[in-house]
Amino acid sequence: MSLLVCGSLAFDTIMNFEGRFAEQILPSQLHILNVSFLVPSLRREYGGCAGNIAYGLRQLGSEVVPLATLGNDGQDYLDRLNAMGVDTRHIAAAADSYTAQAMIMTDLDNNQITAFHPGAMSHAHTNPVPVRQDIRLAIVAPDGRDAMLLHAQQLHAAGIPFVFDPGQGLPMFNGPELEHFVELATWITVNDYEGRMLCDRTGLSLEALSERVEGLVVTLADQGCEVWQRAKRTPVDGVAATAVVDPTGCGDAFRAALLHGLAQGWDLTRCVALGNRMGAAKIASRGGQNYQFDTNS
Repeated sequence: MSLLVCGSLAFDTIMNFEGRFAEQILPSQLHILNVSFLVPSLRREYGGCAGNIAYGLRQLGSEVVPLATLGNDGQDYLDRLNAMGVDTRHIAAAADSYTAQAMIMTDLDNNQITAFHPGAMSHAHTNPVPVRQDIRLAIVAPDGRDAMLLHAQQLHAAGIPFVFDPGQGLPMFNGPELEHFVELATWITVNDYEGRMLCDRTGLSLEALSERVEGLVVTLADQGCEVWQRAKRTPVDGVAATAVVDPTGCGDAFRAALLHGLAQGWDLTRCVALGNRMGAAKIASRGGQNYQFDTNS
């Protein structure tokens, strides 16, 4: 079985602020916000949700097919994916755009401020879900707005179960659109903040949302996660990291494990337990695609 990962491919420029955002921002002055952060360290990494999830799936030995779009500067990224054994046949190229770029700044509390240039990702809706017999499970991760809507519809029409992972793309959608995603999806995964926003925009509680899908997962960073199924909440303990270095890509590592477990037919709590281990392994290294995961650990 091949796993289809619909999402972005991007270059991440990662910066570290050796302070705390909360100490630099005056809540009473947000309407005239004008701040600058000194970032002594800066590096460029391969990223994007589809790329990070594909990397995690290859760490677990799964066959993965990204559905994504690179820009005219993306050949190195394509070469990297091919070297990892990723099926790149459905990665399109937008000749008149740069590959999507994320500029991520992290403070001492692992809070992050991100600026994102979509670039080639804006053309992702022109790259349809492929018709292939070996693809029987998918994830719709953050991507161009139109692409997320279209790919969810195409997967549902093809009878391919999928995980809806709105991530940082969630604010692009209104309540009815998010409800439509829920109707089409088989599973949903969000972090705590995204879960609150999803509930706020749809007017539905986590309990109610979980009645509409086979499972809803809410990640809680080092506190583990909550698994909601048929309005029943099951907590799953977190895993202590050997070091807390960089949170970039932790959510994608978790989702790779979730998708891998679902492909094996595991129950949802076992899937997310693996996800917690993957997230702990990822946070101990810099960038979204540099960690190594021992499946026997």
